[in-house]
Amino acid sequence: MLVTTSDEIPGKRIVKVLGLVRGNTIRARFIGWDFIAALRNITGGEIVEYTKMLAESREQAIDRMIEEARALGANAVVTTRFTTASIMREAAELLAYGTAVVVEDNQ
Repeated sequence: MLVTTSDEIPGKRIVKVLGLVRGNTIRARFIGWDFIAALRNITGGEIVEYTKMLAESREQAIDRMIEEARALGANAVVTTRFTTASIMREAAELLAYGTAVVVEDNQ
């Protein structure tokens, strides 16, 4: 499955637009990581635990979006975007969305 943030895919042409597809995940922070983050805030540096959690969340949201696109018969997703929203004090949603399409090689 091709997934891109652009409207077009070089060497391909869109032959059918199947519509909006999306995938999301909601993650809660782990209280222990908040403690580590507070310490790193004092000393400086990357909060590796949160970086890893967000990377995993993005991948899960992309996988779910691709699954929805495949169910529609797509072989690509264009104009992919990401957004986040706070659900509650300790939880956030990460959403991946785009347009499911069928593409063919240019001739």
